[in-house]
Amino acid sequence: MADLDGGITANGAAYHGRMLNILGQRYFPKASCDSTYSFETNSEAGQFVPVHIHHTQDEFILVQEGQLELKLDGKWQTAKAGDLVRMPRGIPHGYFNKSDKPCRALFWVSPAGKLEALFEKLHNMTDIPEVVATSAAHDVDFLPPEAND
Repeated sequence: MADLDGGITANGAAYHGRMLNILGQRYFPKASCDSTYSFETNSEAGQFVPVHIHHTQDEFILVQEGQLELKLDGKWQTAKAGDLVRMPRGIPHGYFNKSDKPCRALFWVSPAGKLEALFEKLHNMTDIPEVVATSAAHDVDFLPPEAND
């Protein structure tokens, strides 16, 4: 069992010192233990994560700067700075920066599951079919592209 290490992870930094590049977005892992995994994202205008499902994890987003458009269980919603998004396990969701400004947000999942291992494998990966297959092997299933409409 991995216990949580105490301490502070600075803004714009990763707890293990390494920023991850996941399909062009900058991810900064903030904390990791069996019960949770958290990470900061920096999404430029137009960047997104397509609709997908975590079957074994609840996921949360605290928007810190900017705003995100979310497709949550088939419905579009907008989350602005200061808003908390709750995405229960098993519910399809995706997030999209449709604005003309960057967005910074803190994400976390509970329990941690295989998400940190997935992100390590996705770092600098560019082949989309490989991203989808690798994600499925780590308990994250992407829906067909039409789910993003």
